Amino acid sequence: MKIGFIGMGIMGKPMAKNLLKAGHEIVAFDLMKENLENVVQAGGRAAASSKSVAEECSTIITMLPNSPHVKSVVMGPNGVLEGAKVGTVLIDMSSIAPLASKEIAGACAEKGVKMIDAPVSGGEPKAIDGTLSIMVGGDKSVFESVKDILLVMGASAVYCGEVGAGNTTKLANQVIVACNIAATAEAFTLAKKAGVDPGLVFDAIKGGLAGSTVMNAKVPMMIVEDFKPGFKIDLHIKDLNNALETGHGVGAPLPLTAAVMEMLQTLHADGCGHKDHSALAEYYAKVSGTKISG
Repeated sequence: MKIGFIGMGIMGKPMAKNLLKAGHEIVAFDLMKENLENVVQAGGRAAASSKSVAEECSTIITMLPNSPHVKSVVMGPNGVLEGAKVGTVLIDMSSIAPLASKEIAGACAEKGVKMIDAPVSGGEPKAIDGTLSIMVGGDKSVFESVKDILLVMGASAVYCGEVGAGNTTKLANQVIVACNIAATAEAFTLAKKAGVDPGLVFDAIKGGLAGSTVMNAKVPMMIVEDFKPGFKIDLHIKDLNNALETGHGVGAPLPLTAAVMEMLQTLHADGCGHKDHSALAEYYAKVSGTKISG
C-alpha cells in the first residue's frame, strides 16, 4: 500500500522505516531535510509538501510535535486538505490536545476526509522495534480499516472511543509515566542518601509491586546517568500542559501532575529540556545535593 507519512522526527523515522520493511511504499515529507533524507535512504520517496503527499496517497500518517503543528500541516496553506481526495484517511499519531483533534477532524469532515487520532506510547526504543502501544479515537470502522497498518508499528492498537479519545487516553498515560518517573527518582535518591547501592535496590524491588515498565526502563538510565533522549523533557512538558488544560476544562484535579510539571519546568530552565525525561533524577540531585549515579 502507498502510505503518506508526514513528520520524520525521533518517532516518525523508525515508524516509517517499519512500514517500509513491511513492504509498504512510503511517500514522506518533513521540513528538516536531513530527517527526510534518512527515510529516503531506507527506501522511502520524498514529497515536496504536505499537499503533495495528500495528492498521491489515500492513507496519510502524521507524527508531529504538538497541536499547532498538526493544524498547520493539515489545515494550513499547502497542507493535507488542499491535496486530499474525498475518502482519504488521515491517521494523526501525534500527541496533541483532545479538543485540537476534534477541531482538525471537523475540518477534515468538511472535505470528505476521515480522521482518527492514534497517539502512541513507548518512546524511541519501541518505535524502533515496532512494539508501540497505540490508542485510537474516531470512527470505529475507519480504525478497523487501518488496524493492520497500525500493528506494523505497534504491539497493540486499542479503540478508545470517538475522536479525541485517543489523545485523552495518551494524556492519562503521560500523567502516569511522569509521576512514576518522579517517584522512582525520589525513591532512589533516598536510597543513595541513606548509603544503600541504588543498583541493589533496583534488583531487590523490580519484581515486586513497585516494579513497572517505567522503572525497568528509566532507573538503569538514572544509575549510569545516561539521559540520551528516548522522550525529551520538553515533549513531556507539552503533554502535561495539555493534560492540565484538559483537566481544568473537565473539572479533573491533577495535583500530582502539577507538581511534576514544576520539576520538569525547573529542568527546562536549567537547559535540560533536550534530555530524556529520566533526567528528573537531576532535579532531585539539584535539591538534595546527591546524584543517584556514581
